[in-house]
Amino acid sequence: QVQLVESGGGLVQAGGSLRLSCAASGSIFSINAMGWYRQAPGKQRELVAAITSGGTTNYADSVKGRFTISRDNAKNTVYLQMNSLKPEDTAVYYCNAGLYSGRGYSTHWGQGTQVTVSS
Repeated sequence: QVQLVESGGGLVQAGGSLRLSCAASGSIFSINAMGWYRQAPGKQRELVAAITSGGTTNYADSVKGRFTISRDNAKNTVYLQMNSLKPEDTAVYYCNAGLYSGRGYSTHWGQGTQVTVSS
């Protein structure tokens, strides 16, 4: 059973920083792309940032220059460093990974972690 477990969310004032972590566990052979998505109340889930196994990154325009995605392949973990946070960054943040396990290729989601930015 593959699981993605997120941590690091919380309440922060505008201009502050938070670091999210997402660790994948289970019978994993290899992980392809990993990413962070977010969903604000009343809005669709959107991609925030993604990173390939080789380290190529992609960011939503709204977070470029403020957020940094990274990963530790040895720990099957992806991070999201969020700086200069704005109230509009408030959302539930979800980790996503595409990976190979004993069941072949599949995509998985974490349970979500709340990020609240106060003005």
